[in-house]
Amino acid sequence: MDGEPVEIVTRDDVRLGGHLWRGPGETAAGAIIINPATGVLARYYHRYARFLAGHGFDVLTYDYRGIGRSRPERLAGCGYRWRDWGERDFEAALGFMRKRARGGDLMVVGHSIGGFLPGLAESAAAVDRMLTIGAQYAWWGDYALRRRLNLFLKWHVAMPALTAACGYFPGRRLGWLEDLPAGVANEWSFRGPRFERSHPTAERHRVLERMAAVKASILAVAVSDDELGTLTAVRRTLAYYEGAERTVILVHPSDYGCATLGHFSLFHDSHAAGFWSDTLLWLRERRHPWSSCIVPA
Repeated sequence: MDGEPVEIVTRDDVRLGGHLWRGPGETAAGAIIINPATGVLARYYHRYARFLAGHGFDVLTYDYRGIGRSRPERLAGCGYRWRDWGERDFEAALGFMRKRARGGDLMVVGHSIGGFLPGLAESAAAVDRMLTIGAQYAWWGDYALRRRLNLFLKWHVAMPALTAACGYFPGRRLGWLEDLPAGVANEWSFRGPRFERSHPTAERHRVLERMAAVKASILAVAVSDDELGTLTAVRRTLAYYEGAERTVILVHPSDYGCATLGHFSLFHDSHAAGFWSDTLLWLRERRHPWSSCIVPA
């Protein structure tokens, strides 16, 4: 089953490319928006989207502005920022799915920054439930201690230097991530422990109010060997969702018979019979099988 190519238009008239995956039947078990990690193509999540659609959900995958099917002809000078992905792109994706809902709850699966972005959208209160995996906004002080120096040099020294030289971050040539707009790369590189300080002073209070207004039930998955989305980083993100019911679980590679999991591998289809199937309980019924893995939020 393949997704139907769709176009999502944002309020500032940016065209985002995506795919809509329809579950069988005339009604759906629910509507799910998959928010990618930074610099990761939406197609990375297509196998999981296909899996969810096969279990009765309608699923939207999409690329943020500047990435993949939403990339402009010229990336340098496009002016796109990280916060635009939440305030404008996710907002548009949310409106798109609300119009096409065929029953059930409206939900978000957010990977990495994709679990943080929903709180930036004005309509985020419409989300009923969220599942986040390694949700964080990349403050270097939250990186795993064993890798912190290397990651700092990579993302907070090399990335801004290359972005300044090229007018965008040439991640694809380096084999690191997809290319990133300069505004996205620089928000990542220079962000501090308080994300709202990357916004103009006059906007900060409103941004915090918007995140606190989210009432969705959130199940936040942290992975013990994730060097980016550490438990500390996940908790830092969740603290902004102060109006939501929040549950944090910490999974280990051994829980799924693996030597490593890291930041990305839970979306590999090798986890279809394990982690993917486990997520269905949360998405269908707001229950989960990880009671022994719960840690303080």
